[in-house]
Amino acid sequence: MTAQSALLTLTFVLLALLIWQLRWVLLVLFGAVVVAVALDVLIHQLQDRSHLARPQALLAVLAGLLLAGLLIGQLLLPELITQTQQLGQDLPELFNKLSGWLGADPRLAALNQAFGAGVSPENLQSLGRQLLGVAGGAANSLIQVLLMVLLAILLALDPASHRGMVVAISPRPARDLMVQLLDESRQALGGWLTGMTLSATTVFLLTWGGLLLLKAPLALLSALVCGLLTFVPTIGPTAATLLPTGLALLQSPQLVVSVLVFRLILQNLEAFLLTPLLLRKTVNLLPTVALMAQLSLGALLGLPGVLLALPLVVVLQVFMQWVVVRQVMDHWS
Repeated sequence: MTAQSALLTLTFVLLALLIWQLRWVLLVLFGAVVVAVALDVLIHQLQDRSHLARPQALLAVLAGLLLAGLLIGQLLLPELITQTQQLGQDLPELFNKLSGWLGADPRLAALNQAFGAGVSPENLQSLGRQLLGVAGGAANSLIQVLLMVLLAILLALDPASHRGMVVAISPRPARDLMVQLLDESRQALGGWLTGMTLSATTVFLLTWGGLLLLKAPLALLSALVCGLLTFVPTIGPTAATLLPTGLALLQSPQLVVSVLVFRLILQNLEAFLLTPLLLRKTVNLLPTVALMAQLSLGALLGLPGVLLALPLVVVLQVFMQWVVVRQVMDHWS
């Protein structure tokens, strides 16, 4: 190995270590880019219909989002608070039912003992310490979200300068490719965000209406969870089904079956019809690639990694197509 090769290898190792140490900063930065792209989509739509400059358009978009949030909160928040309080009252009953079912089956006796031990009074002190840790983590996550939103607003305010900075630090022969790469990444990410937002909204409304028709308990809360977890494909919708199914268990086994069948039908319609239809012109992610990305980033970075896995894969897919495939593999002799 020559001295130049050794120096390059050492540089890449140090760069990888630096990236790993700054992974949370980079995660916040990428999250800010995702939010900035979402704002940029709305800004462009507003500018196409008006003659506003970018700062005024950004201010109008933020004001519109704030007003929409306040309106939706005024309409839904009281009922949501009531249902959340009701959920806290129903959880002990649900635990008791599950414990009774586990105790009735000898094959699940060990699991029932572990389940009962987990909620016994002897473990309340340990549970309190865990809750304090969760509260500290929630406060830290809130700070990261606020920083992410602030960075996103700054990026959306002047994307051309940040784009020019990225192009300027690229090698001169690769600057045209970098411009194309940034354009394609922005288009793919914006299309993915638009499609998933429409898909999540549709799932929320259909789930809410279906659970109301089935007379399932806490329909609004369950529908909101199902809609939000639509942004985490494969894992999210399956996990979201547990809440309405578990709450239906408090009423009758027949309602459990009805809710489960309804959610399975809606989940398959969303996965195989709605989402592919909305994303057919923007990005096409293989389910295996999406699942492996979620599992890998979840193992490395926890819940934030799972939430940002799909946007990151969308950008990496563009990078692989333009750089690895077109610039390397297609020229391989």
